[in-house]
Amino acid sequence: MKPTALAFLLALAAPASAQQLKDGAMAMEQSEAVVTILVVDVPNKRVVVRGPRGNVEELQVPEESQNLGKVKQGDRFKLRYIEAVAVSISKGGAPEESESRDVQVSPKGGTPGGMITRTQKRAVMIDAVDYKGRYIAVRGPTGQTMSLKVAEDVPIEALNAGDRVSMVYTQAVVAEMVEQPKPAAKKAAAKKAAPKQ
Repeated sequence: MKPTALAFLLALAAPASAQQLKDGAMAMEQSEAVVTILVVDVPNKRVVVRGPRGNVEELQVPEESQNLGKVKQGDRFKLRYIEAVAVSISKGGAPEESESRDVQVSPKGGTPGGMITRTQKRAVMIDAVDYKGRYIAVRGPTGQTMSLKVAEDVPIEALNAGDRVSMVYTQAVVAEMVEQPKPAAKKAAAKKAAPKQ
């Protein structure tokens, strides 16, 4: 099983309303779900969880995390994720490609969770511009196309299909784990045994 944390986290639940995150990044999607911990591998910083639809996934926990030892098999957690996308675009110049990652974790002894922010700078070609909805479709050097919401402070009117630009793309995932009570013993079985009146 390959750790596909971001894809799994975003597929857990339906999106909620947008929120403002640090540094002006606009949160585009928020997901929330209750998951059950199936496996905790503290030395290798990984967990296996079962989602609300029965899907099972392995998640890689950031090396910086300090509270994985508090998580036990069978624990149920309510997880919240926010994917943030902010775009900075500049025309012309020699494009410089870079990628950075910032991890913030809860303090030692606190509730497991944190935030991972990944920022990429890429040279891309604009394939399409939705001026009204403030979206662009871009194609990178490998030919892969992606659609991105354009931040309010980027002058989208100056962009056109066919433009070669340098783009900064910021993505953040926030996970806050709040322990959920285990389901109460099923009394339904006892009620079924009682005759109906």
